[in-house]
Amino acid sequence: MQYINWSMSVKMTDAYVVFDLETTGINPNSDCIIEIGAIKIIGNKVQEVYKTYVNPQMKVPYRITNLTGITDDMVSDGRSNKEAVEEFIHFCDGYTLLGHNIGFDYGFIKKSAIGYRIPFHKMGIDTLKIARKTLSHIEKRNLGYLCEYYHIEQRAKHRAYEDALSTKEVYDNLVNDFYRVNKGLFLPEILLFKEKKNSPITKLQKVYLNDLLKYHKIELEEDVDTFTKSEASKRIDYIILNYGRINR
Repeated sequence: MQYINWSMSVKMTDAYVVFDLETTGINPNSDCIIEIGAIKIIGNKVQEVYKTYVNPQMKVPYRITNLTGITDDMVSDGRSNKEAVEEFIHFCDGYTLLGHNIGFDYGFIKKSAIGYRIPFHKMGIDTLKIARKTLSHIEKRNLGYLCEYYHIEQRAKHRAYEDALSTKEVYDNLVNDFYRVNKGLFLPEILLFKEKKNSPITKLQKVYLNDLLKYHKIELEEDVDTFTKSEASKRIDYIILNYGRINR
């Protein structure tokens, strides 16, 4: 591992939160967070760590378990999505975010924040964007390939906390190699999230979901009225699978 000579980077962000998520898929409108890993860095030293499983209120798809090793049992006692998102937002309050393909992870947090009506507006640095600009000669620029390129030992692939650690080490190497000649690439930028329009929950879904919740005495943190058609369908399937149908 190489270390940054901070004397050469006075104007560069020296306090940030590097983070990574594991999710059930790639669409923040229909998929769920299952793990959050975040590390608070000040002056190139780890100051604090946040990591948690998140209960997605749905089965973890087989392909995701196969990729990450995260199972239904592992997330069953995890934080609720609302708890985890609130804790993460508090953890990174006042800090720039750092991530690899940061728009992906930010989109999931931002989508949840919007749903819970929590203000969340951040500046961020994307190691993927930096690598694309500076390492155009190499075959790939995904996190695993960059770790191989820089001889970084990955403790566990596709796990949130471990990938956050790897991202931090990739960032250190990029800084050492390219900051002097291209300082602008390392400046934080406003993170944007464009919420895709989805069909809202239908009247029939709303009635049936509310009946299921009442019948099984389930309390949701989210407002049913804010669900999309896809979210409502997934939540109905989850309740029926785990609690059963309504016996008339």
